[in-house]
Amino acid sequence: MIRLLIADDHPVVRAGLRAVLESEPDFAIVAEAATAERAVELAAGAGVDVVLMDLQFGPGSAMNGAQATAAITARAGGPRVLVVTTYDTDADTLPALEAGATGYLLKDAPPEELAQAVRAAAAGRPALAPSVADRLLERMRTPAAALSARETEVLGLVADGLTNQQVSQRLHLSQATVKSHLVHIYTKLGVDSRTAAVREARGRGLIR
Repeated sequence: MIRLLIADDHPVVRAGLRAVLESEPDFAIVAEAATAERAVELAAGAGVDVVLMDLQFGPGSAMNGAQATAAITARAGGPRVLVVTTYDTDADTLPALEAGATGYLLKDAPPEELAQAVRAAAAGRPALAPSVADRLLERMRTPAAALSARETEVLGLVADGLTNQQVSQRLHLSQATVKSHLVHIYTKLGVDSRTAAVREARGRGLIR
């Protein structure tokens, strides 16, 4: 049996995932968590093979899914993490995969695709949503044009309306470093302004 922990702050989503997964003869739901912190706590105990992790939790959770994934995968012998979320931009996928997630799936995936991804994660094999896999391949084909995780983070904050000074304070960077990141972003995206960079990045699925 593959023992599963479902981590999502929405009870309806947890119930839906449970209904789908419990129909598989080799799956057993052993725990549920409504916060990222609780997911980390439960994953530390024995008896979990795969954690199905959402990325965004409500105000009751100080951690996000990527941070929880990092905490879970940092432990030797810990369970695998399969991210199951509605977000598929680079700003979401890159931190999660860098945190150690084995797979990344979208919540609108068909039940059979979800089941396959769980089995792949349990076996330590990657399982990626097609849109995520396509963009990762594109990053590999054209690495010079791909935004780094930090550049994606900076541009995401710019898209939220933060000034360079506010971005520097949020990320603990100097304003000169923020400006340097923006120059590189403009070059890679082929634009010459903050507004154009945000528009182009959203069009490519790099930020929300």
